[in-house]
Amino acid sequence: VQLKSKVTKVVCSLGVASHLMYWGYDKNIITELDWWDEIELNGIKLTATPARHFSGRLIKRAQTLWSSFVLQSKEYQLFLGGDSGYGDHFVEIGKRFGGFDIALLECGQYNTKWPMIHMLPEETVQANIDLRSKMLLPVHWGKFALAFHSWNEPALRVVKRAQQLNIEYSIPKIGERVVVGENGKIEEWWR
Repeated sequence: VQLKSKVTKVVCSLGVASHLMYWGYDKNIITELDWWDEIELNGIKLTATPARHFSGRLIKRAQTLWSSFVLQSKEYQLFLGGDSGYGDHFVEIGKRFGGFDIALLECGQYNTKWPMIHMLPEETVQANIDLRSKMLLPVHWGKFALAFHSWNEPALRVVKRAQQLNIEYSIPKIGERVVVGENGKIEEWWR
C-alpha cells in the first residue's frame, strides 16, 4: 500500500484485483491473468503460469488463483516461481517455453507435511531442471520463520543438491545484483 502512489500498472492472478481495489488501487491499472494468459508491457511479455499453493488466510481460502510468471524480453527469459509445491507443472512450463535463462524458485519454509504449498530444497533443484533453466536463484528462505528448520538449512540443502547435479546457481546477499547470463556467485555467505 505504501508503494501505491508509484504504481502505474499491476498484473496479478485471477481474483486478486478485488483485494487491490479494497486497498485503494485504481481498477483501471489492474490486469488479472488466468494461467497461460499473457500481456505485453514496455516490450516485455508477461505470462501467468501454473503454481501449486493456496490463496487466502485463516478460514477463507481458495478465493483467488495462485500463479507463477514468465517474463520474456528480447534477450532473456525468466521464470518467477512464487510459492509452489513441487509438481508436473514445472515440466509443462519448461516444455512450453523451451527453457529459461534464470529461474527464481522458493526453497524455504518447507515441511514434509506441506508438500502442496512449499518445495523441499532438493525439489527446488529438480524444478529448475524441469524448467530447463540455465541458472537457479533460490528465494523465500532466511527471513521468516514459518517452519521448523534453521534459517540457513534451505541454502545448505539446495546448494548441496545443485552441486551434486552440476546445476549453476546464484545466492546473492541482500541487495547484491545478479546479472542474467553471468556465472553465479559461489561465495557461501550463509555458512
